[in-house]
Parts: sequence; structure tokens; C-alpha cells
Amino acid sequence: MRSEVYAEDGRRLAVEVSGDHAGSPVFLLHGTPGSRLGPAPRAMRLYHQQVRLITYDRPGYGASDRLPGRQVSHVSADVAAIADALGIERFAVVGRSGGGPHALACAALLPDRVIRVAVLVSLAPCDADGLDWFAGMTAFNTKEYTKALAGPDQLAASLHERSVDIRADPRRLLAQLRWELTESDLRVVADAGIRAMLERNYREALSVSADGWIDDALSFCTPWGFSLDDISMPVLLWHGEQDMFSPVSHTRWLAEHIPGGRAVLHPREAHFASLRVLPSIMTWLLDGRARLAPHRA
Repeated sequence: MRSEVYAEDGRRLAVEVSGDHAGSPVFLLHGTPGSRLGPAPRAMRLYHQQVRLITYDRPGYGASDRLPGRQVSHVSADVAAIADALGIERFAVVGRSGGGPHALACAALLPDRVIRVAVLVSLAPCDADGLDWFAGMTAFNTKEYTKALAGPDQLAASLHERSVDIRADPRRLLAQLRWELTESDLRVVADAGIRAMLERNYREALSVSADGWIDDALSFCTPWGFSLDDISMPVLLWHGEQDMFSPVSHTRWLAEHIPGGRAVLHPREAHFASLRVLPSIMTWLLDGRARLAPHRA
């Protein structure tokens, strides 16, 4: 069910609610590029888990108005506005890939409302002390984030051009990335259902413009606007060690710097395997128990 919520500054936010509408509320924050229609457990699975899943288009994506110059921290006010509009006081949050930093912002800035947070295949802050931020990262991501660090103009030109092609045919993004996918990722995207979800996600994300994609990349490469030290609730960090889009070293760094953060690392998986663990992540968000991977750090 899609609805519209208005942020405190009057911006429109496109929101989707699925699963058990009487269940425990969980916000799922989408990847980059992404939308409220991004990969998620099927509605019937959510219903059986008694999860009320809330997704929304971050500013500049899909049907949500842009917020120029937004920091990662700005997500907390939008999530709070959506929760208020839906009559939700306390909730859990999961962020995948580009949604990971935003989930951590909710953890740090909404401590009285967020009960648990899960972060899958996330980036660490670009100024993370002691972390070689680009080590192990794909050539495409390295190129685009280098442009973001240099300023918005080159990045905007590049992503606007790419978004036109992807908007015309969403299959092109996966095709462009294919040569950078590991064997693990190739197995995941070979699934017709997952591929269809990803293509629908990219189509909606870029249906108006590339602004959300541009603003995400810029926000990751500037100060996030909050301190990890302020996170007080349980945080689960999941990562496939073969990931080259957001290298596993980022999650290792986050686990060392988030009080009480717990990292679950899977040695044979990569970036898109995070889609398959979402049902188990939902279980953990609800009761703190889940079987996720053979190795824990």
C-alpha cells in the first residue's frame, strides 16, 4: 500500500507498507540507487513473521522530493515523520548497502524510538580513521566515489547520463555491473524473482531523475552528521567477505567502533547475498535470535 507523508519542511515522501499491518513495525532502508520497491521478503513471509514493513523513497528517488545537500543524518527526521504519520512510536530498522549508513543514523539520533538495528553490506564513514576506504572496492564504485569526493559536478554529469540509459531499460545496470560480480553475486542475480525485484527497484528509483543517487553518493563522502558512539541499542552487522561493492573491511571497522555492535561475516558470500538473509534478519530484529552465518567477529 503506497501513501504520501510530508516531512517537517513540506517535502513529499513516498511510503510503502506491506506484510502484517498489525505486526511489529520495521523500517527497511533501500540501497543505492534504490526505492521503496526494492528487494524485500515477500508479503506472505512478512505476514507469517508478523512484520509490518515500512519502506520509502529517500529524497530525490522515485516519488520523493529532493533535499539538496542532505547529510546521512537527515534520514532520522524523515523516518520519525513517517512513523508519526503511521501512528508508530517504537520500531526496528534495517538498512542494506546504501541504506546501511542511514540505519546507523536512526540508531544514533532516535535512541528513544529505535529498538534494534541491522546493517547489511554497509560502507563505513569516508573519514574512518585507520581504514583504507577504497581497498578491495570495484573499479566503478571507486571511480564514482572519487568524483563525489572532488565535488558534485562531475559526479552529477556521470550519473545523470547513466540514469537515462537505466530508466529506458533497468536491465542495463545489472548488465553494466556483471563483469564486477563475484560467483556468489552471479548466483543470486541468476534467480529470476530477485532479478525482477532489482529491475523494478532501479526503474522506480530513477523514474524522475538521478538526484537521489547523486545525493546518496555525496552524503557518503562527506561527514555523516552523527557519532557512532551515540548508538546505544543492539546493532547487527552482516557482510559477505567476497563483497567488492562495499568491502568487508568497512563492516569490520564499524563493528570495532559501534558500542555493542556485533558483526556476522560469511566467508563465501558477497554483496547481493544480503537479499537472501533478510528474512533471518527480520527474526533477529523482532526477538534477537537468528541463524545467519558460520563465522562471527
